[in-house]
Amino acid sequence: MSATGNGQVQDLLVIGGGVNGCGIARDATGRGLSVTLVEKGDLAGATSSSSTKLIHGGLRYLEYREFRLVREALIEREVLLRVAPHIVWPLRFVLPHHKGLRPWPVLRLGLFLYDHLGGRRILPPTRGLDLRRDPAGASLKPEYHRAFEYSDCWVEDARLVVLNARDAADRGAAVLTRTRCVSARREGGLWQATLRDEATGAVTEVAARALVNAGGPWVTDVLGGVAGLNTPAKVRLVKGSHIVTRRLYDHDRCYIFQNADGRICFAIPYEEDFTLIGTTDEEFTGDPATAAISEAETDYLCRAVSDYFRRPVTPADVVWSYAGVRPLYDDGASRAQEATRDYVLTLDARDGEAPLLSVFGGKITTARRLAEAALAKLGPHFPAMGGAWTNAAALPGGDFPWDGAPALVTALRQRFPFLGAALARRLVRQYGTRAAAVLGDAGSMADLGQDFGAGLTAREVDWQMREEWARAPADILWRRSKLGLRIDAEGQAALAAHMAAVPARRAAE
Repeated sequence: MSATGNGQVQDLLVIGGGVNGCGIARDATGRGLSVTLVEKGDLAGATSSSSTKLIHGGLRYLEYREFRLVREALIEREVLLRVAPHIVWPLRFVLPHHKGLRPWPVLRLGLFLYDHLGGRRILPPTRGLDLRRDPAGASLKPEYHRAFEYSDCWVEDARLVVLNARDAADRGAAVLTRTRCVSARREGGLWQATLRDEATGAVTEVAARALVNAGGPWVTDVLGGVAGLNTPAKVRLVKGSHIVTRRLYDHDRCYIFQNADGRICFAIPYEEDFTLIGTTDEEFTGDPATAAISEAETDYLCRAVSDYFRRPVTPADVVWSYAGVRPLYDDGASRAQEATRDYVLTLDARDGEAPLLSVFGGKITTARRLAEAALAKLGPHFPAMGGAWTNAAALPGGDFPWDGAPALVTALRQRFPFLGAALARRLVRQYGTRAAAVLGDAGSMADLGQDFGAGLTAREVDWQMREEWARAPADILWRRSKLGLRIDAEGQAALAAHMAAVPARRAAE
């Protein structure tokens, strides 16, 4: 029977609840296919919540002549800005220059291409800065006199994943988190898969016409351990780590620093009161679930930005850190930072067998395009499938103008006058036009139930558990938001107690 329990054969079984798996599930469901998605943990539980949070063309990829990838990513910036303006917004990048790094004319040429490859319409163009006069120079060492400033975008990466899953479910997909695909075998022209609920141990059988392997860092584990195929490994695991400090400067622009070793490092305004610094590129072996930042990586990131900032950044300044493993396609590059960030899709459909599509590589910026390419590959197996549609369809809560968040905040405060400005901003940035639905009929903060700190209330927690598959405190504190930076141990313990009691309360209703 199917995972939805209705005895029907599903068109697609998607393994993996990261940005690629959820993006494919959403796109496929919108084309009329029946879809079940399974994720062994939480949505965006690994790589997709461990990015640098940027929607960007990848300026440095021009050096490796990845022009198609850069152009596609540049176009996607404004596509995503339009369809998800609550979680994606423009960001200006300051690129200081000094002798000994990439020559000024080379940077100018690269930024000229960057401005024109992607058909930019919304984002402002590149300009030169005199750091002796511009506020961006105030926090930098005095030897940095000039810089370029260009545009890219910021994204709440884990929310991008959750909203893709939410839209897929709203269109009919079955999204099963904390559910592992134990095995999948071809039988009678279908994939017969066994699913196990990781909380209860309950086992379900599902049949599907095609299998999508979007396992991310576990893509080869799915091929061998789940599907039982002997396929040569084509994935290169590269760890990227980030640190977060208290806010290091007063303006709202991001810095991109060129390091002496040829790598780059970002310092990004983060959650209003913090600065995000990253990333590293290190070869990784072992279980991606165990990835953690090392002392050497922390020291490296501190040194990298301290070469530019007037006030040195030290490990003692770090208030939080995270690491994730990027499943890059193994193109034979000699160094981790040179490995392609492009995606590769392989289709195994020999002799009319049920197809298996595997996803290698990719980046969060191009995940929507990756989903379109995946459905194009599967198209011959589903001739009645609809056409591409996601380039103009708003994600849940994103049905307002790309620059309309301030007006939405104002409207929310008018409807709910008890909201403070900071809380209203956060709710709009998380939920967009659905923020009012989260608040429901509340006439005061007290109506929202227990406050766990930083304005996170019981009503919002219940919404995330009911609508966004949150099951554990970390799902809320570190993925669907970053309120873990603000809520103390007592508040986190109260949150855990509230979430643990939800099933019992629901059963009593």
